[in-house]
Amino acid sequence: MRQLGANAYRLSVAWPRVLPGGDGPVNPKGLAFYDELVDGLLEAGITPSVTLYHWDLPQALQDRGGWPERETAEHFAAYASVVAERLGDRVTHWTTLNEPSCSAWIGHLEGKMAPGWTDLTAAVRASYHLLLGHGLAAQAIRAAAPDAQVGIVNNLSTVYPASDRDEDVQAARRQDGHVNRWWLDPTHGRGFPADMVETYGVELPEQPGDLATIAAPLDWLGLNYYFPATVADDPDGPAPYTRAVRRLGVPRTGMDWEIDASGIETLLLRLTEEYGPRRIYVTENGSSFPDVVRPDGTVDDPERQDYLVQHLAACASAARKGAPLAGYFAWSLLDNFEWAYGYDKRFGLVHVDYDTQVRTIKGSGHRYADIIRDHRSRAQRAA
Repeated sequence: MRQLGANAYRLSVAWPRVLPGGDGPVNPKGLAFYDELVDGLLEAGITPSVTLYHWDLPQALQDRGGWPERETAEHFAAYASVVAERLGDRVTHWTTLNEPSCSAWIGHLEGKMAPGWTDLTAAVRASYHLLLGHGLAAQAIRAAAPDAQVGIVNNLSTVYPASDRDEDVQAARRQDGHVNRWWLDPTHGRGFPADMVETYGVELPEQPGDLATIAAPLDWLGLNYYFPATVADDPDGPAPYTRAVRRLGVPRTGMDWEIDASGIETLLLRLTEEYGPRRIYVTENGSSFPDVVRPDGTVDDPERQDYLVQHLAACASAARKGAPLAGYFAWSLLDNFEWAYGYDKRFGLVHVDYDTQVRTIKGSGHRYADIIRDHRSRAQRAA
């Protein structure tokens, strides 16, 4: 990271590592690991940005029902308090949840991630308790670390209708509600979108005071962006009763995701106009391609470099137009384990040989370092 010139690193704490039972005794070795990591970052002049939940729920809590149960949100707040009390003297930048939509929808509705369920009622309940957990955790972090800057990270997409038919236009509206508004509205004091409550047809497990807790003030808002969505009406499919449509002639990544940098600018400006966040961080943005190690040991990845440059340019454009963009985190520093895709998909700016653990900065990493250096130089001259 020092070679790249990065001045911040976004890391996640594993709940099972700190509280293996979900609640109860703290694992001292688990907390000690993060102590060392935070200290190492600070010694290197790199600001730690800590995420408390990136989808790893202690198995004991899953066995008791997981996120569809209210107690999981309460246990999450207790875990947040433990971590904030330990690290809050050195860490000020905190994320409660990373991409709760993936936990709720992909895990409980689509069945493609843990816990692998396809249950709409459970998915809606999980979504509710995830956001309740966010609000409770925000309170716990601030109680333990008064200087904390607390935010939440959402994976958002621009959504386009597949045609100008009214059915497809309405489908795009539902898809936007599913991936965007369902997660943004409650945390900004607007409650859960009424049209989506009707679409899901599931009663929310609301108790008095919950909506105020969920709408705990945000110091910043995190945006993860990878690709846009084009959808058509699909009344016979699962909620939100849409299906993805492939746009012809649009370049795609190794994940088969569309490449459309205009989408991140659109989202940054929309968040600014509709929700008025104090600050926005792009907390994830990146691309997977099948990298090849050359005979000389280098890794050139021109497609990832193009993706990076295009999206950074779109972010800069949004900032010039008024988006309160405070920072950008590329996904990801290292090639890593990509959940259901395992080690098959590589997003890193640094190549990892999984057999030897040799790490090699890719062409995109060197390009990123150049961009950071140029940006910092311009900022210094402007000052």
